[in-house]
Amino acid sequence: MKNIALYKELINGYEKVAYTDNYIWGFTYNGNVYMAITKSHYIETVCKLDRASRGAGYSLRFKPTKAQKEALITKASILCSEKFFNEEFQSTKYNRGETFERLVTEKFGQEWEKDSIPFTKGGDLEVDGKAYQIKYQGATFCTEKSLKNLTK
Repeated sequence: MKNIALYKELINGYEKVAYTDNYIWGFTYNGNVYMAITKSHYIETVCKLDRASRGAGYSLRFKPTKAQKEALITKASILCSEKFFNEEFQSTKYNRGETFERLVTEKFGQEWEKDSIPFTKGGDLEVDGKAYQIKYQGATFCTEKSLKNLTK
């Protein structure tokens, strides 16, 4: 990684303003979609520094490698087959992250509805009084620009 200082700055800045430090990570591996439940310290393990779009500098993105997926599997369970996930995704107007969020929410016996609650104000899901952020592979956590706006 070229810019470790910026990477750590984005992680630390994100964690300071995030509503929760509980995460549900989604990723594909060997034909299945997995969900792993962890604390925020896994952000550094499975995220990378990436170029952001539209002049926002760099971004912190959940784009796991095969080795990172294998590390997450120790905390994961199979949510569904990749085939089922793709059928669900293709039958809706929502993106893959939203499709994953819906399937996870339904797995916990709750009804999902799209919302726009900022990650600084609430989680994507609450289970037994605990809020969780839900992230599917490819998800962006924050950009340099958005984090600067949040921490002004």
